[in-house]
Amino acid sequence: MDGQFTATGFIVAALAAFTVGLSKGGLPGVGTLAVPLLAWVMPPLSAAALLLPIYLLSDWVGLYLYRRHYSPENLQTLIPSALVGVAIGWVVSASLSGPFIGMMIGFVGVCFCLNIWLAQWIRPIASDKPRSSVAGVFWGTVSGLTSYVSHSGAAAFQIYVLPQRLEKLKFAGTATILFAIVNAAKVVPYWSLSQFPTMTVSAIAYLAPIAILGTIAGRRSLDAIPAKLFFSLVQIVLFSVSLSLIVRYAAELSPLKPIP
Repeated sequence: MDGQFTATGFIVAALAAFTVGLSKGGLPGVGTLAVPLLAWVMPPLSAAALLLPIYLLSDWVGLYLYRRHYSPENLQTLIPSALVGVAIGWVVSASLSGPFIGMMIGFVGVCFCLNIWLAQWIRPIASDKPRSSVAGVFWGTVSGLTSYVSHSGAAAFQIYVLPQRLEKLKFAGTATILFAIVNAAKVVPYWSLSQFPTMTVSAIAYLAPIAILGTIAGRRSLDAIPAKLFFSLVQIVLFSVSLSLIVRYAAELSPLKPIP
């Protein structure tokens, strides 16, 4: 692996790759922790670039595992809008700061979870039927944009899809397919903006098997976890990650600060 990593760096990178795998295996939200973890040992955008090929490799395993479990109605709305979000991220990445985006999506995620926990109810919505096309387009776009910046599109996806109470395999499969397409769409923008300075073949060879193991572990964990507990865990992860985004980026907040 790249010589810039210390022993601690190896461990952190392996943990980040494993969380990517867990998210692709059906535990959406967990993968949002990967970039913040790896950012402890390298610059955030370099961390995002290093992890993108790991996401792509894990996506293939996830697509196989969930090839029969997904919500086509949600994907019809979310895929095009998420691709628009990726395009927006590509265009404005030189002027719209990552801390600003990260803090705003963190704020929305925290408010969403608090609303669920304090109100003690969510309006029931029929499975496989999105709440609103307008909401789907909005959150799909936000998901693509935040995914472009730091692979953190899961929070926006969950804010839109969680209230629908989809069956857990369908929920996980919809997330897996959506972000497999989004991640593939990020390759050209990342490459065109030279965001792969730290990539090495040895780094991918080291991290890819760990991510694949994480994908398998995530899929098996999903089978073993009851639906109610599953969605409670997703909400807890969403809240934790969202709060960490707020804390992490609050001191750096500047809406127009160029991304380093």
